[in-house]
Amino acid sequence: MKRLSQLTIPYIVWVILMIALPMLLIAFYSVIDGGNGIVNVDFTFDNYIQFFTDPDFLLILWRSIEIAIKTTIICVLVGYPIAYFIAGSSEKVQNILILMITLPMWINMLVRTYAWIGILSEGGIAQRLLELIGLGNSELLYTEGAVMLGMVYNFIPFMILQINSALSKMDKSLIDASADLGANKVQTFRRVIFPLSLPGVISGVTLVFLPSVSSFFIPKLLGGGQYFLIGNVIENQFITVGEWSFGSAISMIIAVIMMLSIYAVRSVENRNQGKARRKVRVRHEER
Repeated sequence: MKRLSQLTIPYIVWVILMIALPMLLIAFYSVIDGGNGIVNVDFTFDNYIQFFTDPDFLLILWRSIEIAIKTTIICVLVGYPIAYFIAGSSEKVQNILILMITLPMWINMLVRTYAWIGILSEGGIAQRLLELIGLGNSELLYTEGAVMLGMVYNFIPFMILQINSALSKMDKSLIDASADLGANKVQTFRRVIFPLSLPGVISGVTLVFLPSVSSFFIPKLLGGGQYFLIGNVIENQFITVGEWSFGSAISMIIAVIMMLSIYAVRSVENRNQGKARRKVRVRHEER
């Protein structure tokens, strides 16, 4: 036991230095009056008041959440069938497919996003393909669709891997029990497989939604500055304007929204998962 406690010390130190301390600094800067210094500061909530009383910032926040929600929904709808297919394949096929999904992640995300500029730009591959079907005048780059495409492309591997992990670890006896009770494949998926795979879905939603709502270089590159999201506002406040206090306040607001969302979704997921397990076991015992 003592040995285990000693092994946790480096982890605790890492958590304090890399997570707790930066968050405390951001929280501190968010309640001081302007600048980026910590000497002779005045504590105030004006940064939060300024954000919530400015309709432009609220509009940007809503736009960021809206695009992040759309991106997350697309990742779930596309990623779940892919993960389901991978989980049902042989071990050799699984390894190949997972390698294909993770291979783009070996390349820097910024480089991958730049590649989409060439694909979607005028005269690019996508534009030429559309010309073949008579849609050559369509605007692809610097649109909301381009921003969402960049986010889906960069973040969907996290969704697929999390769902595949949950499906692979699923207790197969519960699926057999559902079949023994006379449920067809659709009923088994709806009442057993999907509820039990929700932990993977929730983890994937978390890993997609969080970076999507705070992303700044994807909308900057693929949106061409026309889609100014909350991540761009934070970047602008820290780097361009130098208003660390206001940028920290926005960061704390986003952090609180994310934590509340994750807590609410996980509460629903835990309740549904428990109900699914109880229903299958009760029906199996009755049989």
